[in-house]
Amino acid sequence: MLSNVIKFAASLVATIALFTVLSVSIGPAPPLGPFLNPNTGFWANAVTGEAQSQTFTLESEVLQDSVKVYYDEHQIPHIFAQNDHDLYFAQGFITARDRLWQMELQTYAAAGRLSEFLGPRTVSYDRYQRRIGMGYAAEQALKGISKNEKTRKAVEAYSAGVNAWIGQLSPKDYPLEYKIMNFEPGEWTPLRCALLFKNMTYTLAGRNSDMRMSNTRAYLGDSFISEVMDLDPSWNDPTIPADTPWDFKPLEVQKPQSNFQPSIAEDLPPFQPDPMNGSNNWAVSGEKTESGYPILANDPHLNMTLPSIWYALQLHSPNINAMGVTLPGAPSVIIGFNEDIAWGTTNVGADVWDWYEIEFRDSTLAEYRYDGEWRETTQRVEEIKVKGAETNIDTVFYTHHGPVVQDFSGEALRSDVPKYHAMRWIAYEESNEVNYFLKINSAKNYEDYRNALRDFKSPAQNWVFADRKDIALTVTGQYPLKWENQGRFISDGSDPLYDWQGWVPFEQIPSIKNPERGFVSSANQDPTGSEYPYYLDDDFAPFERGKRINDRLTAMDGITKEDMQGLQLDNYSYHAAKVLPVMLENLNIDTLSGTREETLSLLEEWDYYNNAAEVAPSIFKYWWDALFSEIWSDEYNSVEAGMSWPDRDQVAYLVLNRPDLPWYDNIQTDEKETLKDLINSSFLKALNSLEEEFGSYGNSWQWGYVSETDINHLANLPGFGKTNLFTGGGTESVNATRSSHGPSWRMIVELGPEIKGYGIYPGGQSGNPGSPFYENMIDDWNAGELYPLWFMKEEPASSDSLTYSLTID
Repeated sequence: MLSNVIKFAASLVATIALFTVLSVSIGPAPPLGPFLNPNTGFWANAVTGEAQSQTFTLESEVLQDSVKVYYDEHQIPHIFAQNDHDLYFAQGFITARDRLWQMELQTYAAAGRLSEFLGPRTVSYDRYQRRIGMGYAAEQALKGISKNEKTRKAVEAYSAGVNAWIGQLSPKDYPLEYKIMNFEPGEWTPLRCALLFKNMTYTLAGRNSDMRMSNTRAYLGDSFISEVMDLDPSWNDPTIPADTPWDFKPLEVQKPQSNFQPSIAEDLPPFQPDPMNGSNNWAVSGEKTESGYPILANDPHLNMTLPSIWYALQLHSPNINAMGVTLPGAPSVIIGFNEDIAWGTTNVGADVWDWYEIEFRDSTLAEYRYDGEWRETTQRVEEIKVKGAETNIDTVFYTHHGPVVQDFSGEALRSDVPKYHAMRWIAYEESNEVNYFLKINSAKNYEDYRNALRDFKSPAQNWVFADRKDIALTVTGQYPLKWENQGRFISDGSDPLYDWQGWVPFEQIPSIKNPERGFVSSANQDPTGSEYPYYLDDDFAPFERGKRINDRLTAMDGITKEDMQGLQLDNYSYHAAKVLPVMLENLNIDTLSGTREETLSLLEEWDYYNNAAEVAPSIFKYWWDALFSEIWSDEYNSVEAGMSWPDRDQVAYLVLNRPDLPWYDNIQTDEKETLKDLINSSFLKALNSLEEEFGSYGNSWQWGYVSETDINHLANLPGFGKTNLFTGGGTESVNATRSSHGPSWRMIVELGPEIKGYGIYPGGQSGNPGSPFYENMIDDWNAGELYPLWFMKEEPASSDSLTYSLTID
């Protein structure tokens, strides 16, 4: 009897312990009990069966009329509303239906709030986001949005739609990531819409090299800057043709009489946007097309994730009929077309983020020196809530330039250091990019396009345009008025002449309409060349993609959609075509044997296309990277402070034109190395590296394997991405696919009596890993296909493309 009681007691204790473990969250992991529950846990996210038409009945006051949403075979929604309020409400509603978790994660990350559900491991990231003023930037954007009644109502309606979707969810309906990370959806607000736009500004206009360039000048000298970093190879083919006249009188800018010499910057920003964020776009006139009407193409190169950065849809109301891709979390179509025009974008890469060395009066940081006087700072207290830990309080000091960001790594600013760096960033300016998108969505002609562009301030973009008779491109943005090279190095925070001195007038920013060559294009290269009278930056994308696009478009006539599609998939490498012959000429082939000779033959026969099944692109890539390292690593690795490295095209120019450059010598050896020596040693290193990483020479060296294209989950959750895609292309190819970065949306639009659009992105419409529409486009995207976009002028009675519909009342 006693033994039975003991057994029962032991069993009861074990059961209670099990339920306790299953109901308690351990670290960032969810409580296993609710997560494994077959009715409310992750099993509930599996999609079974085909979607059925349904009606959502909401509170009577949230909508002015009924809205219909039609889904096509690719799960793209086509929203038909009777007014703009209901249109943006429905956009928020159905976007949240597919992408709610993605929307939340991106705004939590932008605002520096990840630690609220991920715990202490993300505190340093959250602190950085607060210190660079992301919240402040979003607040400034919201001010601009709120001053315009139309844009204010649009973001309010969108937010209300998101909240309406959240409001009808129960915990079992939460997207899977909420269950994995054990948190609940929060209220959506217009500020979160603004955060998404500022997050895109950070992605595309957050790259800065002032600190690294200053260190480079301090350690390697002015001769290195002038001989290497100032190189501007003549291969560049600017976005605006070099012979374009600038028939205006530029505003004057005052320049300091001497250059400021800052202290060594030892503490560099720990998080930086991908330096290769870029894109391609172009539009060709009807004179060069088979149809006699313009064609526009665009493929923005961004991080490729699941869920995708983009969400495709059509917006239709009495005032708007636009289709394309949107940013989940914000109203309007970002890239797309309507019944009259098409538009697309690439990043400019202008220098709109400057660092200033600030001298403080004392350890309180209450005052800083400016223009011979002491000026007061302001303070912004940031409370970083941390799951499972105490709230982290951080005080950020603001100067008139912007926030004082350092110390990057510490819990608080060190009181024993009299100097820190403050930043000035275009994102701090009040702006209303939402108004640009609302205007361009309903634009009818070139004049409407130009009028809309006045509202687009950041991030600076090359907005390409086409209607039935015109093509155009504008290097759009709000550009600080600077003297030559201002902001290239750390600036003197005490000297007013280092301040931004106003803005380049809209009428004087670079643009072009209907050029004689019959096309406009951009690929992140230098927008204007040296003749443009204003300083925009010194660091644009290398020449290769821009030149390839322009060369191909120049040679084409009778252009079709298929020709444009082929150009988007073009894998040619101008970089390899330039430098590989010289590298081969300097190779000592007498010492090669066996597989080394085979690899040499492959390179000699290669046509410079980075095709997936080719081995030569892999050998060249590893050889070039090894040569680049051989040339510069001795100088750069001898210095602890971070420095700026030369660009790819600058080094290519030196290899081709300066075989006697003293920088080829390895300062860490007694011998005097030559370029020829480095070319030979780097060739062997490249082959050894390939063997170590991919095994013996053979098919495993094919470029499609070596380029390692993965489309990972947005939060890098294992098993929720699609990895090891066999892809062609590369950073220097028009098809700029590389690793987890590349053409995030391919679009081609044929203008004409009836506009026709085609598009695809590497993902799927649904953010649910249990949905058949989570990654369904990836294989077709990798094969180079484009889907015809079902663009309707009126609600469909019935169609083969229609799969189901939603009614929102």
